[in-house]
Amino acid sequence: MPKISVIIPVFNGEKTIKETIQSVLNQTLTDFELIIINASSTDSTLESIAHFQDSRIKVFSYPQANVAVNRNRGVCHAEGEFITFIDADDLWTDDKLAVQYETLLASLTADVVYSWTKCIDEKGKFLRNCANVQHTGDVYQKLLLDDFIGNGSNVMIRQSAFLDVGGFDDKLSNAQDTDMWLRLAAKYDFTVVPKAQVLYRISHNSMSSDILGLERSNLQVIQRAFADKKAENLQHLKQHSIANLYKYLSYKVLETPPGKHNTLQAIAILTTAIKTDPSLMFKPIIFKSVVKITTMTLLPPKLATILFNKFTKVFNTSTFLGYEKTF
Repeated sequence: MPKISVIIPVFNGEKTIKETIQSVLNQTLTDFELIIINASSTDSTLESIAHFQDSRIKVFSYPQANVAVNRNRGVCHAEGEFITFIDADDLWTDDKLAVQYETLLASLTADVVYSWTKCIDEKGKFLRNCANVQHTGDVYQKLLLDDFIGNGSNVMIRQSAFLDVGGFDDKLSNAQDTDMWLRLAAKYDFTVVPKAQVLYRISHNSMSSDILGLERSNLQVIQRAFADKKAENLQHLKQHSIANLYKYLSYKVLETPPGKHNTLQAIAILTTAIKTDPSLMFKPIIFKSVVKITTMTLLPPKLATILFNKFTKVFNTSTFLGYEKTF
């Protein structure tokens, strides 16, 4: 029986699946099984997987479904005491499994471990660091305000804990990861590896680019989390949780490339961000946001892109994330 079960859900991942699998096979901890759930891929995904001749790789094909369903399908085949997931376009550093496993074993109470993340673009170029925090133990309050874990390719979980909370919610169109971390945190302690071990690929065609889907699902997750008995004495944080969501959505909608943006959607999200946190009104980020929306709306996409690249400080709206309240 392997120590760890690694699960990759994939649908039409021919462009990145080889690199992802290789990053798993490169792990210094070798006692794992790699379960690949192929969800009716119509490209050369299966041929790419067949390139690897390794007895630890197990491939199962299912009808197309969302990522939550496919992760849960993977767990049904898992034999490891611990499970971890990686999306078919993300990467790990070579020591990810080893250090997370050792960290969990060294903890007296934790059943979940996470690491830090670096964001990369579609070509693998570094974009930015994600939240480098060191929250441990009971992290429920922290997660209510901010999903500091950041992606589904991160955590390692004791399989018994995962099964106890019922797996991923396959009815959510987005935010399944945040929902899972919150449900785990309501019952189990977390620990951390304070180093970047996950390379999370940002794609403009990814699920996280569905702004309305993100809004709808995250609001549902927030409502559910604050209805949990664990949040009984934390209701004062709910308004901050919703405000943080709209700051994140403002960042996401303003990150959309010129020509692919939706002006009305951007204005609506930005307006809601200000309503949920009026202190934003007088911050420089609002001026930058208005200038960026106006530029994308009035100028041809190529010209707007040139201006964004030339005047990066003026059009940098990633500082929205810095206004999130995490106390």
